Order: sequence, then structure tokens, then C-alpha cells
Amino acid sequence: MNRWTSLLVLAPAALLSAATCDKAATPQEPPKPAGEAPAPAAEPKGSALAGKVVSDVPGMDFSVLGPAAQRELATVFTDEFCYCGCPHTLGACLKQHQGCRHARRMATLAAAEASAGTPATEIILQLSRYYASLGEKRQAFKVDDRLCQGKKDAKVTVVEFSDFECPYCAAARPMLSKLVAGRPEVRLCYLPYPLPAHPNAMKAAQAALFARDRGKFWPMHDAMFESQADLGIARLKELAQKIGLPPDELGKALESGKYSEELDASRAWGKAAGVDATPALFVNGRKLGLGLTVETLSHAVDDELEWVRGGNAWAAD
Repeated sequence: MNRWTSLLVLAPAALLSAATCDKAATPQEPPKPAGEAPAPAAEPKGSALAGKVVSDVPGMDFSVLGPAAQRELATVFTDEFCYCGCPHTLGACLKQHQGCRHARRMATLAAAEASAGTPATEIILQLSRYYASLGEKRQAFKVDDRLCQGKKDAKVTVVEFSDFECPYCAAARPMLSKLVAGRPEVRLCYLPYPLPAHPNAMKAAQAALFARDRGKFWPMHDAMFESQADLGIARLKELAQKIGLPPDELGKALESGKYSEELDASRAWGKAAGVDATPALFVNGRKLGLGLTVETLSHAVDDELEWVRGGNAWAAD
């Protein structure tokens, strides 16, 4: 069994174990004979054991996590193997193989999930899916250079399917801007994905493409996210005028539905790639399955760079 085959079977194996025996469950004692005095209750020991497992990791401090989060993280450390290829669990790799960058990134992701209350079984599944995704077939997107930021020859291209009325897309915007500004090896490309549930999303996406054709996509993009609560036609014309675009021409384009077919094609493209919500991010054609933060974006880029350097494989460890 090759490395990626073994990774792909981790998820169903974890699901089976979760359905049959929860590791956190307390085993039931067999019934005692009548008249026998009950055994004294065992002293809880999970917190102390968890603290020992997650402590003394060189260069990493998990003491800020609460006892419950430490217990979940300890389970991940002892039950999950490091994806660097060494024969160690994640916890053992952190302590015995200090040069491993994979282990530190994995531990940081796991700690963030544990801190948010995610159980260890789900964290392990998320890590398994995420690392398996690097070896899966990538999506090939034909991006429009006018909708991209960063160098065209960047080693990592992040494609974002986004909706101008989606509050989560608005929240992602500063994170993505920070990523591109701080990582010259990253290029960000926008693909519109207006959702039917948002009444002004289609008009806003058309306004964005109108601005693109006049060299003003990114100013219009930012202006619309800043005015997300009001993206009616009158407001779109105001925003266009503020950035130097002819509002009357925009009105005509919106009325005629000039960009409707292009937007329908973009949505169909996204749906075929597995987009079911916004924002949806693809890192070199690989759908990002992690929670969206500046840290997880940076981790995904670091993993992708290492994957590319290894010729679409992890470097020998």
C-alpha cells in the first residue's frame, strides 16, 4: 500500500472506530456479587496524563489551553501519526524529531481546533482529509489575470470563489490581502460565485466584471465589500462613480444582463469543482478544507511549497 492510499483509508477507519467505541467513554464495570462492598471511585487522571503528553514540546507551549482542550490534543498526539513519513506519532515526532516542520504545523492546527472545542476524533479526521488532499487530483482553473493579485509566475495560486453579499467572504478579504502582501510566492485570483439566496449578489458580480473591463476590478471589489449592507443598483452606481467609472453605462450593463452568461459559467465551474458555499478556496487547485484564518492559510501555503519542492510528494525525511 503506497503512502497516499494509506492516508485515504484513515478517514473511514476513524469513522468506524467512532461508531463502535468512543475512546473517551468510560468502560462499564461488571456487576458485583450481592453483599460485596463497592470499590472506591477511581481518581480522575485524564487531565494529568494529558498535561504530560502535551508538555515539554521544544519551542511550543500548549499550557494556555484549558484542561478539556489539552485532553483532546493529547489524544491527537498519541493516536495520529505525523505525515512527514517518519514512524512516529505526532507527539513522539514533536519531541524526538525536532527538525520536522510537518509535526509543528500539524500540532498548531490541532491545537487551534482543540481550543475551539473540536473533539479529537474530528480533529484527526480533518487532518487526514487535509493531508490526503495534497495527493488527490487537482482542479485546473483558467483564471483572468485582471482578477488576480500577485506575480503571474508565483509558485502558489490561491483561487477564491466568492459572493459580494456573503459576510464570510467579507471577513476573508483582509486575511487574503494580508497573505498576498506578506507572501511574494502567492498569487490570489478571484472567481465570482453569486449565491441565489443573496438578492443583490448577481448584480454586484456583474458590476465587478463591468469594472474589470475598465481596469478597475479591485477598487470596485473592495468598495462593494465595504458597502456590503447596501448593494442595490443605485448604490452600485454611486460606488462606480466614486472610483471613476461611468454610472450610466453600468446601469445599462446591469439592465441588459451583459455578464449573466459569464457568471453562470463561473458558478457551473465552481459547482463542478465541489464548491457548495462561499468563500471556497483552492490552493494550486486543491480545495482548502481547513478553517479560514491567517494562520491556516499560511500553513496551507507552507505545505504546498514543500509539496511542490518535493516533486508533488513530501521530501524524504
